[in-house]
Amino acid sequence: MKYTEVKNFINGKFIDTNNRKMDVCSPLTGQVISTVPLSTSNDVNMAVEAAWNAFPNWSGLTSKKRSEVLYRYRSIVEKNKESIASLIHNEHGKTMNEAKAEVEKSIELTEFACSIPQITAGEILKVSDGVVCQTNYVPLGVVASICPFNFPHMVPHWTIPNIIALGNCVILKSSEQVPLTACKIAEMFKEAGLPDGVLNIVNGDKEIVEAICDHPEIKAISFVGSTEVAQIVYRRATNNLKRCLTLGGAKNHLLVFPDANLEMTAADICASFTGTAGQRCMAASVMVAVGDVSHIIKKLCEETGKVIPGLNLGPIISIESRQNIINYIDEAEKRGAKILVDGRKTRIDDNCDKNGYYIGPTIIDYPDPKIKMPQHEVFGPVFEIVHANDMNEAIKLENESPYGNAASAFTQKGGIASEVTQRVSAGMTGVNIGVPVPREPFSFGGWNDSKFGAGDLTGKGGIEFWTQLKKITTKWEKQEKTNWMS
Repeated sequence: MKYTEVKNFINGKFIDTNNRKMDVCSPLTGQVISTVPLSTSNDVNMAVEAAWNAFPNWSGLTSKKRSEVLYRYRSIVEKNKESIASLIHNEHGKTMNEAKAEVEKSIELTEFACSIPQITAGEILKVSDGVVCQTNYVPLGVVASICPFNFPHMVPHWTIPNIIALGNCVILKSSEQVPLTACKIAEMFKEAGLPDGVLNIVNGDKEIVEAICDHPEIKAISFVGSTEVAQIVYRRATNNLKRCLTLGGAKNHLLVFPDANLEMTAADICASFTGTAGQRCMAASVMVAVGDVSHIIKKLCEETGKVIPGLNLGPIISIESRQNIINYIDEAEKRGAKILVDGRKTRIDDNCDKNGYYIGPTIIDYPDPKIKMPQHEVFGPVFEIVHANDMNEAIKLENESPYGNAASAFTQKGGIASEVTQRVSAGMTGVNIGVPVPREPFSFGGWNDSKFGAGDLTGKGGIEFWTQLKKITTKWEKQEKTNWMS
């Protein structure tokens, strides 16, 4: 195997287990590169115990002291950017450029967590003679973060730096398809001086997710994955009276108007739906073609021709996922949709392994409104086109989607752009941008069936989710009564 077997990380040590093992396969080659343990609820119990043992000392430190660990960690990640990217490339399949960009985003997220001492200073106000009110952000205790396969380094950094900067201890459950990167995260936090037990990793499948949802000593849970599983996790966790926020899938609509900049629109849309092989919840999924935009569609098809599997397009995460995408394209064709660019027939670069799980970028056009586009997420380099006569009809089509992660307007008219971004039912909107992801300190989070629970995971929204607010009112001297508080 290319890598040593994956182990759980509990109380600062990688530990052997007698659990069943699952092969970890590289989508680049289809070959086994490691194994991962399928842990049990007993492993979760061990991790939670270690975390609670670490919590009093960790939460008792000043926020400045905790942030010093994060500063050191950020430097370690920066120095090892190349090797981390190589690991992501091998276990996930991202191109090296995409993997490096992912690590750079993780660094940005860590930098935000380093600033938390300034953001969480709290408020203090004299509210009456001799009476002062103040607020403090108090950590919850032991919390859990359940992460997906598509961003094995970045998504854990949506949560872990904020969680520990705020004084909590955390149980990380990474995807069993990409567990190696999580081990590297643990190693680097250990090197940065994070005390044992503050970060713990328990590997596994559905059983571990259920054990985390059911454990009485885990106070809050975040989850990122498919909408179907996000709903299940949210219901199970909240049924156990836990704080929970789950992020699900998406089918992001781009409303394209005839006046849109031709070159920029085609390039941005192509990059959006093919980046990370379309395996991201912010990928462009649907063009709502408003009026005659045939010139833009033609240019987009030409731009897509520059994307070559194995050269600048990575593989799909598994052979099963690849087949599901092929089945989706087959079904669309059977129902009468036009396949403008067919990824099933795209050549694979000569220098890559032909056993990799590759599929080329695909563009599907639904010119007849009687042929309905399926509403579920494809999660691959597939882009679909539906047609609208005007802006109102286009917005109606977007709002009919059950999801609500992202939507963008491609136009040079400010009035249209403003109306679209205000009226579409999506939590993150953009103008002339294919992936309207907010940068720190603005938080990430969608609407509708793309998110279950209140608030956001990143930015200032994450601070509120991982803490509880304590309000303190003090009076030290007897004052002449002036109102009911004196």
